[in-house]
Amino acid sequence: MIEIEYVVRDQKGAERLRTTDKKTADAYDKALESAERLADLLRHDKILPDLPESDLEELTIYLARNAKTVERILKGKSAEIETTETEKGDSETDAELPEATSKVAPLRAAS
Repeated sequence: MIEIEYVVRDQKGAERLRTTDKKTADAYDKALESAERLADLLRHDKILPDLPESDLEELTIYLARNAKTVERILKGKSAEIETTETEKGDSETDAELPEATSKVAPLRAAS
């Protein structure tokens, strides 16, 4: 039996995802690339200059993985937040992307 495995690595070479599904690997790779471009923009404009790099990475990955919802909000529409698995149906937002396997710490709540 032949099994093809896809490994998605970030720009630093750290493994982020390992899967046998090419579509999932491509979607996750696209999200990582978008997150890196978002991080570059935020760094360039000096937005949240005191935010630790790991938190910036987590924030930008979250925004990239939820790009369609973020785009709806920026267009002035409701977020259409889905609350349960059964409500998701054929939604493309996170259905194709697995949970991030990064070693990034969760964002801390604002004090």
